[in-house]
Amino acid sequence: MIKGKVVDVKGQPMVGIAIAIEVVGGTRKLSTKTDKRGEFIQLLTESGQYRITATDAKVGTAQTELRVSLGRVSEANMVLAASTAANNDAKAAELKKAFEEGVAASRGGNHDEAIARFQAALALSPNCFDCLYNIGVAYLAKKDDKQAEESWKKSLELKADYAEALNALSTLYNNQKRFDEASAMGAKAAAAGGGGADATFNQGVILWNQGKIAEAKAKFEETIKTNPTHADAHYQLGMALLNEGKLPEAVGAFEAYVKLDPNGQYATQAKGMIAQLKK
Repeated sequence: MIKGKVVDVKGQPMVGIAIAIEVVGGTRKLSTKTDKRGEFIQLLTESGQYRITATDAKVGTAQTELRVSLGRVSEANMVLAASTAANNDAKAAELKKAFEEGVAASRGGNHDEAIARFQAALALSPNCFDCLYNIGVAYLAKKDDKQAEESWKKSLELKADYAEALNALSTLYNNQKRFDEASAMGAKAAAAGGGGADATFNQGVILWNQGKIAEAKAKFEETIKTNPTHADAHYQLGMALLNEGKLPEAVGAFEAYVKLDPNGQYATQAKGMIAQLKK
């Protein structure tokens, strides 16, 4: 959900302002209007980076971008004033261009260019925690764990409950066998309310790597309860069941994984174990 409020330069609510909500880099666009309190609410069905534009025919436009995650309420509050509308439009256009160029570079595997473009966006909007998060993702792709960690920490300085950065750090620490720190970050992501199934799954993986199989299994089961289509959780649950000697149940979990992600990272192993266990 995105909710927000549009006010004028004096802080008074603006009624009937057209609100456009669109996915950055996508084609989907939704529209609504502010109510008598200057507020608006829009329900969404997918996470992502969204651009929100408030438009008045006489005054002009104001624009902001934010990250939206399922299970969370994201706020977009804007000031719409004739004296600032033109500058807001120009700055928003420049910010949008830099951010989208960063996304394109990252998707194309040009991580140095992605970092440069996200840094340019950050210069335009110093509170852009999403810019810092994406810089961290690019550094991680370059196998520079130290810079990735630093970027994600800076992102959290701007938004302490930013679930994506918390989960990223949790995964990084887990891979580095810094299990206590990984657990702490995973717990913060879950407490933030935005981590959802992924945060719970990450906690399960950390517990698994610590040898706490029963506790890990409970987390994988919880993940599946929250999101039945979480393929990796089915695979890990299968491994936990296999460890307990519950072979038929393990087969069922592996089959669920293959059905959900037939070409996934564990597909070969899962198919092999299904064939072996069914002999």
